[in-house]
Amino acid sequence: MLNRQIVITDFDRRRLAALIAERNDHGLAERHYLEDLERELDRAWRVDPSDVPPDVITMNSTVQLRDLDSGDTETFTLVFPEDADVMQQRISVLAPIGTAILGYRTGDVILWPVPQGRARLRVEEVLYQPERAGAFSD
Repeated sequence: MLNRQIVITDFDRRRLAALIAERNDHGLAERHYLEDLERELDRAWRVDPSDVPPDVITMNSTVQLRDLDSGDTETFTLVFPEDADVMQQRISVLAPIGTAILGYRTGDVILWPVPQGRARLRVEEVLYQPERAGAFSD
């Protein structure tokens, strides 16, 4: 992944830290997924939900991504694990792609390891962001 500064809301940070602690305590997720998310949270610039830029991917945001190698675009909503549903394009923050996109902005390119090497994804658009819509505690 590119070592860009990512942005996360204080609210998302607290909820995600609690998720990591719970999953660690109960062994409910593979440890490396939790470690990846924890590293992202540690390096993130934290802001009040009312101050998050409108083009940042926060929890419960819907985002359009372009695979720079294939040109394909996909739309996902980034959710907490209990709300994940691949059939509805609701991707868990604990999935590698979910962790990868958290905190990035429109136009950012994300490099993320995949079995075939590295995926190169560009954030085309944040179609919905709860904070931008005035939902500060989704």
